[in-house]
Amino acid sequence: MQQEQENSSVTVFREFLRIRTDHPKPDYTASTKFLVEKAQQYGLQCEVYNGTGLPIVIMKIEGSEPTLPSVLLNAHVDVVPAVLDHWKVNPFDAYKDEKGDIYARGTQDMKCVAIQFLEVAHRFIKSGKKFRRNLYLTYVPDEEIGASNGMEPFVKTDKFRELNVGMVIDEGLASPTEEFTVFYGERAPWWIHITAEGNTGHGSRFIEGTAVEKLMRTINKMMQFRQDQFDLLHKGHHECGKKLGDVTTLNLTVLKAGVGEGPFPNYSYNVIPTVAEAGFDIRIPPTVNLESFLDQIREWTSEEGLSFKFANYTEKNELTDLNDPDLKWWTVFRESCDKMGLKLVPEIFPAATDSRFIRNLGIPAFGFSPINNTPILLHDHNEFLNEKTYLRGIDIYEGIIPNLANM
Repeated sequence: MQQEQENSSVTVFREFLRIRTDHPKPDYTASTKFLVEKAQQYGLQCEVYNGTGLPIVIMKIEGSEPTLPSVLLNAHVDVVPAVLDHWKVNPFDAYKDEKGDIYARGTQDMKCVAIQFLEVAHRFIKSGKKFRRNLYLTYVPDEEIGASNGMEPFVKTDKFRELNVGMVIDEGLASPTEEFTVFYGERAPWWIHITAEGNTGHGSRFIEGTAVEKLMRTINKMMQFRQDQFDLLHKGHHECGKKLGDVTTLNLTVLKAGVGEGPFPNYSYNVIPTVAEAGFDIRIPPTVNLESFLDQIREWTSEEGLSFKFANYTEKNELTDLNDPDLKWWTVFRESCDKMGLKLVPEIFPAATDSRFIRNLGIPAFGFSPINNTPILLHDHNEFLNEKTYLRGIDIYEGIIPNLANM
């Protein structure tokens, strides 16, 4: 029996998956070369911008009215590491099983969308489709580690301003149901490091005012807040439909104290440490006032005289208001999906994407990965995407993007 020939768009997707753009040493040289060669092969205008310190690939289909605000399709090319021992196949081989499931790091986050954008642009070029507005595709680095050399500085450049962006489509999440999720905002990531200082002494005595005591009392208050938010989420599932993106998550991720240095057991167990530290990952929805939440952190820490600093801080966290009657971008996006029989579920993205930098400029951004009936496996072991789901995603974008570019 002759083996069925693979769809060329799937082949391109698998080729891109094999490029090692995983941290801590993503091969941006290889990914840039791949994308530039594909753009040239497909007849897309293309340039590489290096103004942020790392390459950003910019592709373009010019519109007939290029002064109109443009449509931007944005994708990050980097992926998180993969722990090989927890994968049933090599996560960088792009292995496809007999069901058409493609296993690789980045299949969902977000090399699928990156190549779907490329392949749908190829369709537009082949068919000779014309648009009123300029259509841009950007491929950016370092999203997975905070975007400090990617989208964050890029939006402040003259090059970005030249794009005259009117709206953006960026990554979303897979949906395990028949529905498709679309994200209009996301939670602000705050990484906070708290330091307590206190009295020292012999471990056999009741020393008062120790650093660990002070820190633990503060941690307990913060963990009570965590429990309250957890209860709100699970109560909300039954009463008012709360999703993860609607509540504030707070997780203790760093804890440090002790006199001496590792490895275990090279510590002075009979000496009470003068310093104790804790780190938290906090994710705050755009419905929460950030200054008020900062006051809450000040209150928690000041009661024990603790100091804190941010390892990651977001000062502004705008959302795209889908209830704004003047937001025609959303009307066109939603109606395009309606015509294809797609049911959209608007949500707040529970983590952080490059869209936050776009929205903070007042530019509408929709996080939308056209993946349904698929478990959410971003950053997880054995991340996969079925080839039929991937190909349908190209069709879906083909049904949405022209309506936006001709709006």
